[in-house]
Amino acid sequence: MRRDAPLARRAALAAAALTLLPRRALAQAWPTRPVRIVIAWPAGGSSDAVLRLMAGPMGAVLGQSVVLENRAGASGSIGAAAVAQAAPDGYTALVDASTQAVNPALLKGLAFDYASAFVPVTLLAIAPLLVLVRAEDGPRDLPALLARLRQGGGTYSSSGIGAAAHLASAMLLRQAGGIAATHVPYRGSPQQVQGVLGGEVLFTCATVPAAAGLVRDGRLRALATTAGARLEGFPDVPTVAEQGFPGFALTEWLALFLPAGVPAPIVARLAEAAQVALADPMVRQRLPALGMLPAAEGPAALASFVVDQRAKLAALTQAENIRLD
Repeated sequence: MRRDAPLARRAALAAAALTLLPRRALAQAWPTRPVRIVIAWPAGGSSDAVLRLMAGPMGAVLGQSVVLENRAGASGSIGAAAVAQAAPDGYTALVDASTQAVNPALLKGLAFDYASAFVPVTLLAIAPLLVLVRAEDGPRDLPALLARLRQGGGTYSSSGIGAAAHLASAMLLRQAGGIAATHVPYRGSPQQVQGVLGGEVLFTCATVPAAAGLVRDGRLRALATTAGARLEGFPDVPTVAEQGFPGFALTEWLALFLPAGVPAPIVARLAEAAQVALADPMVRQRLPALGMLPAAEGPAALASFVVDQRAKLAALTQAENIRLD
C-alpha cells in the first residue's frame, strides 16, 4: 500500500462530508477553527509582509484566527507541496508568487502537478518591476539601452533563475528582436541592484522597494516599468508597452490557493475574506511601501490569469532555454 493512501482516504472522506452540507450552511459553518495559510517564501520578505498585514482583517471576517506558516525553499515548491497534500477542508491554504506559473516548466520530478493540485481563490496583489540602469553612465531611455545591447551585447541581473526579474528581462530582449545578453543571477533583490550600481551588469528589472530610494537619490535611472500602466509613485516613467512593445506586461504577483477538492462555498468565503482585508484602509495604506498593488478579483479571474501566465512563461522558458539544473 502506498504511504500516502491514508492521507488520500482522509481527504476524500473530508470532501465527501463537506459536500453533503447545503451550500449556504457549508459557508456559514466554515471555519470552526483557525485557518492556516502557508507562505511559500521566507519570513521578512514582501510576500510575508503582505500576509501579516492581511491576517487580522481576514480573521475578523472569518471569525477565526488566520495562522501564517513560512515554508520556503526550492522556488516555492516546498510550501506548495505541503498544501497540495493537505486535506481539502479549507483549513490549509497557500500563498504563492509567479513561480506558481513558471515552476512547472523549470522543475522536473515534482511530486504534484501545479495545474491540478490547487483551486484558485484570488489574486492578492501585483508587484510591478522597474527597468533600471546606473544613472552616472547608463543609457538615457529604453531605446538607447536596447541599441547599446544590439551593438555590443551586455549583461543583466536578477534575483535568481526563473524569478520575475529574470523573465521580464528575457521577454523584453526577445520581443526586441532576440537581443543576446548574459544573465547574471544574484541571491536576492538587494544584490541584483548592487550589481548595476557597481557596474557589474548593464541593467536589471527590480521591484519598486528594492530600487525606489536609489532612483530618487539619483544613483539609478528608471527607464520603464514592466506593468501594464504607469505607477503612481513614478508617473514620469513610461511603461515598456508605451515604448514600442504593445501589450507587454510581466510583473511579480501574489495569489491565494486551496488544495484541489475544496468545496466552492469555502473557496468563495476565503476569497471574500481576502478581498475585505485588501480593502482595509490600513492595508491599502501600507501596501505601496511593499511595492504591491491590490488586485483581488476572485476565483474565476485568478484561474484565467494563471492559465495565461503558465502558457506565456512556458513558451518563454522553452524559447530562451531557461533551466534550473
